[in-house]
Amino acid sequence: MEPTNLALATGWIAMLCGVASGVVMGLNFHREDWLGGYASFRRRLTRLGHISFFGIGFINLMFAFTLRAMPVPTPFGEFAALGLALAAVTMPLTCFLAAWRPDFRQLFPVPVVGLLSGIVMLLAGWIA
Repeated sequence: MEPTNLALATGWIAMLCGVASGVVMGLNFHREDWLGGYASFRRRLTRLGHISFFGIGFINLMFAFTLRAMPVPTPFGEFAALGLALAAVTMPLTCFLAAWRPDFRQLFPVPVVGLLSGIVMLLAGWIA
């Protein structure tokens, strides 16, 4: 898939997932003891997963708009789009898994590497 289209699709799907996860969380937010209480590790990680859908989805959308304004050579754009798509999938997933089982926090380097590679490839493409 072309990098701009991949980033647009990823961004909007992430926004939809953010709304859906917010709906699910909203069914229980009023319960003081939900997921161990407001300040519990489980509840914080669940909220972070929900917000990461929007945050990384927004990064993907901005990446797509950036490519339209300032194109980069094909291999750089493709790798950047794949890295950002990887982050959009794995960051919320890692947050939710770590909320369920804290040992899954060891997976956080995966989405971080996705974000880092996406940004570095975009910048490298401009330099190239």
